Amino acid sequence: MKECIMPNALPLGSSNFATLRANNEIYVDKTELLYRLAQGRGKIFLARPRRFGKSLLISTFESLFRYGLRDFRALAIEKLWNDTTYSVVKLDFSGLKSCPDREGFAAGLYSLLQAAFMPLGFRYQPELKTVFFLDQLKMWLASQAPNSLVLLIDEYDAPLTSHLENPEAFEIIRDCLGEFYAAIKEYEGCFRFFFMTGITKFSNTSIFSAFNNLQDISMNPVFGTLLGYTEEEILRYFSAYLSEAALALAMSEAELLENLKANYDGFSFDSQARYHVFCPWSVLNFLKFPQLGFENYWYTSGGQPSVLLKYLVNHALSEPIAYADTREVRLSELNASRQYDDIGLDVLLTQAGYYTIREVTEDRYAILGYPNQEVAVSMAQLYADRLLQGKRIRTGAMPILSAMRQGDVEAVIAYFNAAVGAIDYHRYPIVDEASCRAYLQVLLIGAAMIPGVEIHNALGRSDMEVAAGQRHWVFEFKYAKKSSETARLLEQAVEQIRQRSYGEATGEKTLLRVALVFDGEQRCFAAWKCV
Repeated sequence: MKECIMPNALPLGSSNFATLRANNEIYVDKTELLYRLAQGRGKIFLARPRRFGKSLLISTFESLFRYGLRDFRALAIEKLWNDTTYSVVKLDFSGLKSCPDREGFAAGLYSLLQAAFMPLGFRYQPELKTVFFLDQLKMWLASQAPNSLVLLIDEYDAPLTSHLENPEAFEIIRDCLGEFYAAIKEYEGCFRFFFMTGITKFSNTSIFSAFNNLQDISMNPVFGTLLGYTEEEILRYFSAYLSEAALALAMSEAELLENLKANYDGFSFDSQARYHVFCPWSVLNFLKFPQLGFENYWYTSGGQPSVLLKYLVNHALSEPIAYADTREVRLSELNASRQYDDIGLDVLLTQAGYYTIREVTEDRYAILGYPNQEVAVSMAQLYADRLLQGKRIRTGAMPILSAMRQGDVEAVIAYFNAAVGAIDYHRYPIVDEASCRAYLQVLLIGAAMIPGVEIHNALGRSDMEVAAGQRHWVFEFKYAKKSSETARLLEQAVEQIRQRSYGEATGEKTLLRVALVFDGEQRCFAAWKCV
């Protein structure tokens, strides 16, 4: 009998590099890029969305500088690194979110700093009442030899993003952090290496002006694949798991990879849109439980930090009709540091991972859009919640997905009308075919379907198509300003479906084509017909 060789364990939830290596978990080797960053006396900043492995990256630098090559056997850097070891200070600011006032935040910050610097010899002396904490820390830093310390800061902006809706608290925290960064600047000569991560880039925190040569690599194409998995890396490191997943889902490995790409790939962070990567958290969760299918993992965990999500919902989701629109921003805007009240919402959505860079134009504009199906569905759910104000739409005995799978046209139209009736019409009026299509697209995605809009064929383009089980639905919308126009527009929609052969290239699925007219006076779908 052939011996079954089990693959290395998945590194799901592992943010400690030394532990990951000791447990023989899979490590996607990024150490050649790490070497390029660590070989010189660098001061570096990297912004990435949550759940992309920033904490593991910080831990990898910690191991390299504190223990040398102890944990790097058989990795690329093993043949490159010849430096000594250093005293390392690692700070994780994600625990500093819930401090309501200056005294409380300062106490938490100083406690964190004391715990981090104490193993290196720093001792805070509270009895020296005229010498404040940061002054004592600066005195200690002044005593350190040049290039003797390594400082690693993870989630530098966590305390700031947790107070986006509270300008007063935001400014207090920003000022407290600024005092710490100013101390680091004053004695930067003692630091061999400085590396900091975050999601976004806030100005007036002193950090981006503190170091004369702070290098922001967030959009540098050289480091575009530093975090996240490339397709080649997934095939190389997770081949055994891919085979198991394909078997569990009864599909070929090629089909599996295409589904993985559609759901979890597409994140591009570099200024040339040259590289794209998979979200590692989503890929690892899928490979651990492939029998569950392609679930939404990013949004339901790190993809929706509660306070940042609240801010985005309150500010960015005011126009659900624009759900599927691409955005354009100057490339320089994505890389600029901004005050919290001046940062563009499209920029913030990009930094948080909801948008990604799809293309960069010759005149240096970034074309932004959803990176993949997982994020597109997440955003649709946000929009649907916004439209329906949390109401659950259910007509009859079955939800919309069941009705569409069963081909129950009357139940589907009833759902559409129930959903339209639940929308705040004054805030989100349906005024034309485009808004009609956009709102229903959002609602269907929120109900776990993936509709396509304006699907082209040789004769034209249908308004919306969506697969549900073994059925393929085609919808053609018309908008009647007056009820008297309804009958004429319905026949026009029917004729359009027939003449342009919408949906006829759908393979083996049962085709259902529906023409329907929204009556602007009655505010409902007043007429429909199967074709």
